[in-house]
This record gives sequence, structure tokens and C-alpha cells, in this order.
Amino acid sequence: MTRHFTFRTISIGFGALALTFGIVTVPAFSASLHTPFQQADNTGANKQGGATADQQKNDAGDRELAQKIRQSINADKSLSTDAHNVKVIVRNGHVTLKGPVASAEEKKSIEDKASDLAGPDKVTNKLTVKS
Repeated sequence: MTRHFTFRTISIGFGALALTFGIVTVPAFSASLHTPFQQADNTGANKQGGATADQQKNDAGDRELAQKIRQSINADKSLSTDAHNVKVIVRNGHVTLKGPVASAEEKKSIEDKASDLAGPDKVTNKLTVKS
């Protein structure tokens, strides 16, 4: 038994075409999902003056110190997600802390953790408290 297939020409609209080929359109209002007070990220703030994470050297001592500070911060489960995601930048043994945190207490706690590991005179705290 032989089967015969026939092909038909079908006229479809753009909507069906978009669904067929997975074309996704982004609504114009998506940018308005962020409130005027909330930035999509804090890259601009991180690049304003001073050290940035991409400037950290590949020195073993600096990497080890940054890792220890990061582990100390992440081990403290009382800190917010923002606090767990702060930037820890170490250059020549000097630590710079950047990023938003939920409270002044978190800012102080993170600075204390870094100071305990690097030394009190080797930490620059540029953390900001979210309003």
C-alpha cells in the first residue's frame, strides 16, 4: 500500500508565524516595570571612583583574602541577599567593599568581617544603605 502526501498552501498571519517560529516581541512597557527609584543594576555606581572588581589583580594573596572575606559574609545567614552579593575587591592587600545593603547594621557587620581578616586600616567601605 502506497501513501500519497499532498501539500497545501496555507495563508497565515504574523501572529501564527511568530508562534510557529518562536519569535518573541518585548512589550514597550517592560522598561516601566522598574520603579523610578530602583535601578536595574548598580554597575554605574560601582564604576564611580576607586577600585572595581575587574581591576583586582590575579595575585594569590589577594585572591585568598577576597575568598576568605566572601566566605565570612556568606556564612552569616542573618545578612540580606544584597549583603551576600556585595563586591569584595582586593588589591595589594587593601580591601574595597561596594554595593547596596539593607541596613547600617549590615554595612558595619560586613566592614567588621573584612577588617578582622585584612586589618582595620586596610578596608575602604563604600557600601550604601538602600532606602
